[in-house]
Amino acid sequence: MGRIKNAMRTYSAKPADVERKWYVVDAEDLVLGRLAAIVASRLRGKHKPIFTPHVDCGDNIIVVNAEKVRLTGNKRSNKTYYWHTGYPGGIKSRSAGAILDGEHPERLVYKAVERMISRNSLGRQQIRKLHVYAGAEHPHSAQQPEPLDIVAMNPKNARSA
Repeated sequence: MGRIKNAMRTYSAKPADVERKWYVVDAEDLVLGRLAAIVASRLRGKHKPIFTPHVDCGDNIIVVNAEKVRLTGNKRSNKTYYWHTGYPGGIKSRSAGAILDGEHPERLVYKAVERMISRNSLGRQQIRKLHVYAGAEHPHSAQQPEPLDIVAMNPKNARSA
């Protein structure tokens, strides 16, 4: 048995083949989990035809108005984020509403996306391309980011007050 000529080959992208774009997402009235799932997919590059699992193929994503993100149901009061101080008995917690009303509401969006990305060196490389800001301003205008309309993808992605 010889080798089949002109057989289909699986394409594997090289890091030099990847072309990265910049996108800006307005998180106002968007559902947190749906926003995070779409952003995590874009950071990985799964929307591209050249997607390769072991190469960082993703785009740069800027999320603005993170403080105006929506949580469905009673998640604002019931969803709890835990962390440990490193000391005995040092478990701490804070509700999602307390984080949104606190000093750094952008951390809620950042953590939601970060927890959807692989926990390895490739994941750390991908999460570096995420830029989250609480307000409407961002310092990345020189990159000329294109708007990414998440509401147009699915009407369930947005909830009004």
